[in-house]
Amino acid sequence: MAIPISQSRPTPPGIRGWLLAPEPKGTLHASLQQFYQGWLKYREHPLGVVGLVVILILIITAAGAPLLTQYDPIAQNMAIRLSPPTWDHILGTDNFGRDVFARIIYGARTTLDIIILVTIIVAPIGLLIGTCSGYFGGIVDEVLMRITDIFLSFPGLVLALGFAAALGPGITNAIIAISLTAWPPIARLARAETLSLRQMDYIAAVRLQGASSAAVIMRHILPMCVPSVIVRVTLNMAGIILTAAGLGFLGLGAQPPWPEWGAMAATGREFMLDSPWVIAAPGIAIAVVSLAFNLVGDALRDVLDPRGGE
Repeated sequence: MAIPISQSRPTPPGIRGWLLAPEPKGTLHASLQQFYQGWLKYREHPLGVVGLVVILILIITAAGAPLLTQYDPIAQNMAIRLSPPTWDHILGTDNFGRDVFARIIYGARTTLDIIILVTIIVAPIGLLIGTCSGYFGGIVDEVLMRITDIFLSFPGLVLALGFAAALGPGITNAIIAISLTAWPPIARLARAETLSLRQMDYIAAVRLQGASSAAVIMRHILPMCVPSVIVRVTLNMAGIILTAAGLGFLGLGAQPPWPEWGAMAATGREFMLDSPWVIAAPGIAIAVVSLAFNLVGDALRDVLDPRGGE
């Protein structure tokens, strides 16, 4: 939601003044102004900024993992198995003598891959199903929403476990299983947005001009649903991370020896009392990253959704 620019204050010089200019000089200028105004509003949420910093650290860690540690995350050294944290191994080692810190930062790659791939899959599917259901109504709405209700009638983790068990263990099958359970809330949201948008005068005007249903949906309705869907997807990230960790914990996600936080927690539970660092590190990583996405989602709801602050 754009923030009105005060006309009573003088425009500051430099790039900031250009971004706060009362009248944009082109489409690109207007887009950058809207982004900057959104950022100004986002900064009003300190916890949201903290969450964003954590997510940026996750991305940097995943991208620069080889530069952040000298240890191979899958190389075993039984001579130092279950060593407590030291200067050489700041988070200790696991039951195979692998550096826990190295496995945590390489596990960030796995977590980020799951988040990105699931989002790429579920956001378009949910948007398309929801907008088609809301726009066409009738039998199309009934069929699509009843299918959606079937998926929503089961807890997400339980349904993901069922799909993962049917597909078999592995990171690819885990991503498919999570995607199959994550799209229904997005479809419901997109349908609700579409039901209100299709009654708008500009939609009627577009129809009178001869636009096809596909053109109306793709060009005029779907883009209006995107901000709300972005908020919903961001808030769903924590659930995606926890579901992926749950599948890994049960052996249905990433397979050994590849590092994945849920699988690491499953291994560490056997040594919880004698070597707590083995399970504490992945557990804290899961909790912190999940909380960060929730904080960012709450802040984005106020920035992108006009009704978020009501």
